[in-house]
Amino acid sequence: MMTTDTQRPRPGAAILRTALRRNIGAMIAGTVLMGLYQAAETAFPIALGLIVEHTMQDRSLGSLGVSIGSLAVIITTVSLSWRFGMRVLQKANTTEAHRWRVQVAACGLQPVARDVDGLKSGEILTIATEDADQTADIIEVVPLLVSSLVAVVVAAVALSLADIRLGLLVIVGTVGILSILAVMSQRIGSSTQEQQAKVARAGAKVADLIIGLRPLHGFGGNHAAFGSYRRVSTDAKRQAITVARVNGAYAGTALALNAVLAAAVSLTAGWLAFGGQISIGELVMAVGLAQFIMEPLKMFSEMPKYVMIARASAERMALVLSAPPVTVPGPERPAPGGDLEVDGVRHGTLRGLKFTVAAGEFVAIAPYQPRAAADLVAVLAVNAAPPAYEGVVRLGGQELADLSVEAVREHMLVNPYDAEIFGGTLRTNIDPSGGSRTLPEAVEASMLTDVVALHRDGLDYAVRDRGANLSGGQRQRLSLARALAADTDVLVLHNPTTAVDAVTEQLIARNIAKLRRGRTTLVITSSPALLDAADRVLVLDEGVITAEDTHRNLLAGDEAYCLAVAR
Repeated sequence: MMTTDTQRPRPGAAILRTALRRNIGAMIAGTVLMGLYQAAETAFPIALGLIVEHTMQDRSLGSLGVSIGSLAVIITTVSLSWRFGMRVLQKANTTEAHRWRVQVAACGLQPVARDVDGLKSGEILTIATEDADQTADIIEVVPLLVSSLVAVVVAAVALSLADIRLGLLVIVGTVGILSILAVMSQRIGSSTQEQQAKVARAGAKVADLIIGLRPLHGFGGNHAAFGSYRRVSTDAKRQAITVARVNGAYAGTALALNAVLAAAVSLTAGWLAFGGQISIGELVMAVGLAQFIMEPLKMFSEMPKYVMIARASAERMALVLSAPPVTVPGPERPAPGGDLEVDGVRHGTLRGLKFTVAAGEFVAIAPYQPRAAADLVAVLAVNAAPPAYEGVVRLGGQELADLSVEAVREHMLVNPYDAEIFGGTLRTNIDPSGGSRTLPEAVEASMLTDVVALHRDGLDYAVRDRGANLSGGQRQRLSLARALAADTDVLVLHNPTTAVDAVTEQLIARNIAKLRRGRTTLVITSSPALLDAADRVLVLDEGVITAEDTHRNLLAGDEAYCLAVAR
């Protein structure tokens, strides 16, 4: 008796079925056109045999003219059916690959929607590109498989009309070839899946290296990191060689078996013609079909390999698409302009953290341990979903567990200290959607005005990928400008000024307080300038709030606080 697990369909197979179902119309049209192409291709040697047979009997120019016209029709059919058939299939293939890329990317960009913690961003990138493309190839594989079968069947029927033994030889030979290759394709599928996993790990490793290149150079760890990448890449190379070896053995075996079948058909036809059992025209047809049939047989025999590759890629996509949700978001939306409340949160180093930021208040948190600040940011940014921690976070009076992720992020922006800078311009980095109404104020508040004035193009100055042509302070101010330009009801900033000088930091602190007046703002920082600009300061020590007052009062009466924030 089968268990529930064995009866449940595999996620990869479900993805392939979805791809086939969505493109059934294009596949039917492509199958008809490609079947017509293969039938016309098969008809060419048959027509040559008939021409030889009848022209030799009639010996008339009229018969020759009809024969030439028939060949012209066959050649035109071959050309047009191939052209339009492949156009239909490749359009469907490209469209389907795009759909899967977008779907995988959506899951990767919304980490709380799927539990993909086991996969790094580099691996998700590989799945969203190579695996999506290879999965969509199934749309072309099925019509080509069917059309190749049409060619083999037409050839077998034509040869059977000449002599039943020739037709049976083609059928038995084709079944034998496919049986051998089906066994070999299983090895290709498993080897390909392992190769894809190792290539994805290498991609993830190099992505990590690029992100951490500057810090690695700073403490001399770049050589060790490159050595680590070399080992991962070498594993991927070895597996790629193994896959190439298996593919080579598969292709060589297929070609050899196809050649043996073609030779067997030709020799058998020659023997039958020598014995007078078939005519010269039928011999020409048989030899022509024997040569022609190698191409559809080659295509037919390669299809199991591509099916296994598509299935291996679909299984990898299922790692992302079929992953269980981290949390099931609720349907509620927070009240506009509401407060932020953290009630008894336990996560990582946080030990029952509890505080409230009233609507319109500017509050700063001074963390004594950086890890606690990172854990708090993860909770507020919904990178750690409500089931991952104890306690409750309320936004506008609503628990985060009752809110959709989209509603949370529309209402509250959490800007991390290491926010990404994207290739484009200063303007597109600050205002990606192009709809900000506070862009000039954000640029001024973040003290990015000197960067804008420094370049002739102003806000349209080109920014390289990851802000490679900007200094650390410029990148940080650009990230801050983006956060301020979003103009959300609740803004959470994590160490927004660590890379700027003290004078600029002082100006930024005053500007933030001015620009965000009347809006809920929480800054997690040890910067004296930002702490002084806040309405009140909460001291976060050992995962709990241990003190609360203004910055100046804490400086006057708390020695530990002075040591923690003094610069």
